[in-house]
Amino acid sequence: MAKTNMSPSRNVMPTQDAKVRAHNFDEVALGYSEATAIDEAMRCLNCKNMPCVDGCPVKIRIPEFISKIKEGDFEGAYQVITRSSSLPAVCGRVCPQETQCESRCVRGIKGESVGIGRLERFVADWHNTFSTEVPARPVSNGHRVAIVGSGPSGLTCAGDLARKGYEVTVFEALHTAGGVLVYGIPEFRLPKRIVAKEVEALRQLGVKIETNVVIGKTLTVDELFEMGYEAVFIGSGAGLPNFMGIPGESLKGVYSANEFLTRSNLMKAYLDEPQTPIMKGGRVAVVGGGNVAMDAARTALRLGAEKVYIVYRRSMDELPARREEVENAKEEGIEFSLLVSPTEILGYSNPDDRRDPENGFVKGMTCIRMELGEPDERGRRRPVAVEGSEFTIDVDTVIMAIGTSPNPLIKSTTEGLEVNRRGGIVVNEDGLTSRNAVYAGGDAVTGAATVISAMGAGKTAARAIDEALSR
Repeated sequence: MAKTNMSPSRNVMPTQDAKVRAHNFDEVALGYSEATAIDEAMRCLNCKNMPCVDGCPVKIRIPEFISKIKEGDFEGAYQVITRSSSLPAVCGRVCPQETQCESRCVRGIKGESVGIGRLERFVADWHNTFSTEVPARPVSNGHRVAIVGSGPSGLTCAGDLARKGYEVTVFEALHTAGGVLVYGIPEFRLPKRIVAKEVEALRQLGVKIETNVVIGKTLTVDELFEMGYEAVFIGSGAGLPNFMGIPGESLKGVYSANEFLTRSNLMKAYLDEPQTPIMKGGRVAVVGGGNVAMDAARTALRLGAEKVYIVYRRSMDELPARREEVENAKEEGIEFSLLVSPTEILGYSNPDDRRDPENGFVKGMTCIRMELGEPDERGRRRPVAVEGSEFTIDVDTVIMAIGTSPNPLIKSTTEGLEVNRRGGIVVNEDGLTSRNAVYAGGDAVTGAATVISAMGAGKTAARAIDEALSR
């Protein structure tokens, strides 16, 4: 075996040129080659106490899978990862490793951490390209479990239970399985074929997926038990968009990020002659500073926007989006308008005459400058408006990306299901709700959070369901 690679810098991830990728929906990052993956794996010190594993919400045996890469055993590395994760190709692309496993990496003390996420992506892509082996379907243990929602928490819970022999059915409200992975994350960050491949792997394990079923409308949680399911896991996500409550939010040309991204991702608004057009050309303001805001802004650019602004009320230091996504957005020409908050969206009624003051279509957005004051309850400095600093941005489209809340449908149709003041389902440490045999996890509990945290919740609930039903 070659000696450890002691370079302080990780291997660079090849990407599309920024000027090219800003006008297409092809994946931005191109992935490591076999030689680059092995070279990056050689940077791992194989620490005995494995601090990186402690930083992983699903506890992937990171040094073990990286050791397989060092040996050139890429399929072996994949098998190590899938003992803990049902979605390795997804996590390798969208998991915030920089604040989790990679933040604990010893190599990061005097240089850059090992590119754990990049190696996970490489291994998953290698398997999906070259492996033809169909996983053996576990022998049924006779127990049936229903999963509500096919997002990351639901798919993880389904995969973990299926491997233990449970007969699992996933009920998805939309026509395509994947939840936020397919309707919320754009193609250039997470290709739909990648999600479809991960879903197909679960089907091969025996997981059944029923689409176009809205739990709370088509079926209720109580009816699932009547159908013979012994436990239900609710992973319905946080699909209810938040708005600011400022004048003009009902104008044509104002979108929630959820609607904007769903129409682009699943309803093919990116086509030359779309059946569900969003916008072509014009100037766009995206309000918010998280990963969803970056996704919406970069999607708008690819849909033909002439100018895109990120409008965020705090500074760059407080911006919650991943640094990689922020840098990609900057490279693509998106302008960051920081320490700024909207106060009103301006409109006009006649698209041929912007002098008409009546509301109808967006023509601009009035904003006020902010400064950071005392810390709030989360420890972040609270933004305070600067009196007399109002100004107007000339835009045709406004996208609100200021967070989402759990969908209220299930809680309103399920008697005895306790929720908190934000609409999140209340659970204990095992994911059990106030209803017997009803579990929940992911954004339906926490509100909008990361893919990997939702996966961790799905694993926790799967373990608890197994313990309850196998007694």
